[in-house]
This record gives sequence, C-alpha cells and structure tokens, in this order.
Amino acid sequence: MRAEFGGAVVELVRGDITEQGTDAIVNAANSGLAGGGGVDGAIHRAGGPKIMEECREIGGCPTGEARITSGGNLQARYVIHAVGPIYRGGSSGEEQLLASAYRNSLRLATENGLRSVAFPSLSTGAYGYPLRDAADVALDTVVEFLRNERHRLALVRFVLFDRRALEEFEEALNRVHSER
Repeated sequence: MRAEFGGAVVELVRGDITEQGTDAIVNAANSGLAGGGGVDGAIHRAGGPKIMEECREIGGCPTGEARITSGGNLQARYVIHAVGPIYRGGSSGEEQLLASAYRNSLRLATENGLRSVAFPSLSTGAYGYPLRDAADVALDTVVEFLRNERHRLALVRFVLFDRRALEEFEEALNRVHSER
C-alpha cells in the first residue's frame, strides 16, 4: 500500500527490515544502544560489528531521540537508532515519546541528505506498545512531518514483520489518507 504526502511516498510492506535497500533503516534500539533482541538484534547480526563499535562511541540515546551510524554490512548505508518508550498503560507520556522517536529519525535522515528511510514498528515488540495505537502515532507523525517540514525524502517505508502488523498500519494509513 502506498500514498503520497508532502512530495514523498509512504509505503507499507511486509518483510525483513535488514534486507531493505533504502538509504537508511531505523533500528528499534534501547537507550544504551547496546544491541538486544527482535529488530535490534537482527540489525546488529546482519550489519556486523562496525555498527556496535559506532554505537559504543555514541554511548547511548534517551527515549524519544535517535542517533545515526553507518550501515555496516547492510544494503542500507545508514542505521538510525530510535529509542521508543516502554508502554506503561499510556499515561506516562508514551505517545509523545513514540512520536518524538519517529520525528527525530526523520530529522536525522533529512539532516544527512537521505532520500529514503525504512522503519519497523517502534515499541510494539518487547516494549509492549499496543499495535493499533502505535500504528496511528507512527503514521500521524510521519505524515505531519512530510507535510510540514523541509525535507528531501522521496520514500518513507514501513517494513512490518507479520500480517497483523501490516493490517494495522494499512488501517492507520487509510485513516490518515482520508483526513487529507
């Protein structure tokens, strides 16, 4: 599924984020940039030790922010490490922190002159963010950025691991697109 906003295409696909040939892929990182399971572990395994070396040099990243490293052995030239919030019921600022993680990732992509970026669904794995709510935050934030910020992005792709995630993101994109 695809839609255009602010001169860029937002695309939803089911697949493996480590196999994306976009300029950058976004890692669902932890605040220590220490590697881990899920998307984070897969990116570090596929990208090789260079990514972890660069993460150690950076030292960490607060929740809601993002940092950039090279892509190591990945097809993508860069990895943007975004730290989403751990879900604690929704009353601890989780929505704002999740939106901030997406927004800061897009800002880093723009500051580095990138034209394409691929996101996973941030915070919905081990961090427990409800998938439907996370999809709404992700699409609302990305579309708002594309419409209102100066950027050179041509493609923002969401790479969803399973059918359920893809369906939730499709519904969220349909909602955002109908509000156009």
